[in-house]
Amino acid sequence: MNHIKGLLSRFLPSIADILFLIIFFYLSFSAGEGLLADCDTGYHIRAGEFILNTHSIPRHDIFSFTAPPLPWIAHEWLSELVMALIHKKFGLTGIVIFFSFIIALTYYVLFKIIKTYRRNIILAASLIALVIGTSQLHWLARPHIFSLFLTVIWYYLLDAYQYDDKNYLYFLPPIMLLWVNLHGGFMAGFILIGVYLLGNFVKFLLSEGVDNKRWRRKTKLLGLTLFVCLIVSLINPYGYHMLLFPFKLMSNKFIMGSVMEFLSPNFHESMPFTYLLFLMITIFAISRVSLNIIEFVLIILFTYMALYSVRYIPLFAVISAPILLRQADIILEKMGGRFSEFLKNKSKSIAAMDASSKGHLWPVTAVLVVIIFVTYGRIEYQFDKKVKPVDAVEFLKKENLTGNMFTNGEFGDYIIYSAWPQYKVFFDGRADVYGEERMKDYFKLARIETGWDRVLSKYNINWVIDNANSTLSYFFLERRDWKLIYADKVANIFVNNTPQNQSLIRKYPNIRLVFDEDKDGTK
Repeated sequence: MNHIKGLLSRFLPSIADILFLIIFFYLSFSAGEGLLADCDTGYHIRAGEFILNTHSIPRHDIFSFTAPPLPWIAHEWLSELVMALIHKKFGLTGIVIFFSFIIALTYYVLFKIIKTYRRNIILAASLIALVIGTSQLHWLARPHIFSLFLTVIWYYLLDAYQYDDKNYLYFLPPIMLLWVNLHGGFMAGFILIGVYLLGNFVKFLLSEGVDNKRWRRKTKLLGLTLFVCLIVSLINPYGYHMLLFPFKLMSNKFIMGSVMEFLSPNFHESMPFTYLLFLMITIFAISRVSLNIIEFVLIILFTYMALYSVRYIPLFAVISAPILLRQADIILEKMGGRFSEFLKNKSKSIAAMDASSKGHLWPVTAVLVVIIFVTYGRIEYQFDKKVKPVDAVEFLKKENLTGNMFTNGEFGDYIIYSAWPQYKVFFDGRADVYGEERMKDYFKLARIETGWDRVLSKYNINWVIDNANSTLSYFFLERRDWKLIYADKVANIFVNNTPQNQSLIRKYPNIRLVFDEDKDGTK
């Protein structure tokens, strides 16, 4: 009987398996549309297709009508190539399922890593659940998901070397070779190894005898690894320019202050990040065990990054988790009382049961189930036509409008996905490519600021596609020199009232703005 129970327990899902199943099934069957909330996914796919079709990596912009083309460091070229290959075979559904898998795998691996620290498994599972909730705000089908996954792996290899004397540092250079070509988040790898190098160097300076030799050896090996990673990172299509790219972007205060995902978190909104932040403060306030130099610098640095920009919140969550768990576990060990003993005993029994689960049966089964559902058309994802200009772009493709367009970044991304190269855009999600001047011109026209008319002349704008009910739409509706030729609840299209557009204006003479009705029926 015990043998049968032991055999059955091996097939029960572990906590890591359960986390994978919840995330993967949730995104694949229910919330996958959220991964397409940002149309940047579209231009990444088309950029990858360009690489696939031309066997070359773009060095100048291919998506806008700017002449001469602007320089472009396609720092996510390898991610885009992967996305193009998946999209070619499985469409947007394949893109959603693929990134759902990478996201689920990230937190599966993170929990597996944390479990190796032999901390209280109940605390570990609870903390990972909060980390997952905190990270959700930036779960999108975009290349930065590769960086999130590689950060977890990179962090573990450094931690294993630092605290367990397991030298896996030789894996870091090949990971960096891959990472530097996947996403600009490779800088997180350099930041992490730099922090560990600094921590060991400080310990070397402050120690004596045997400890001094130990920290000296660690410092030397980390320094050598950092140097090799730096050399390896130059193996990319743009050389050292790829390494300078993140610094140039971060140093542009206008772009950083204008792009939504670069802005600081809005604490007026409810978000799990707030709870994780307060938990961190509480744990550090209660714990009487000081952080070591590495932990201290990591917490300060990544907390600052998360407060500086919402896009760094997932990084903060995965970096802070092992540190917070160490501190929380120490607090629990020093606590007395029945609840503490109950939690410790329960954790031991759950950990023993969890350890008996072997293999990767459940994640593999989950992937196979989802693939079957996709194959038979039971799972399908597209950009949501209720919020994206899907119908408006179909109208554009049918009517074949000529001349230069004006559009916002999100619409530009979708137009690239759905109608490039037939149409080339004014602006899209690549703010780093267009630069400060183009962004300022964009805001002048979009917000009807002083000089908006000069922007129209400067770029010879012949037609405009913009959000329904936007300031620009209302403004153009009142002008005789612009005519509305298309309107739905998502997008409006205006053409310049010139002789070349008269056939379109006559074809669609009585178009009116479409309003969304409120719940009470008013407009």
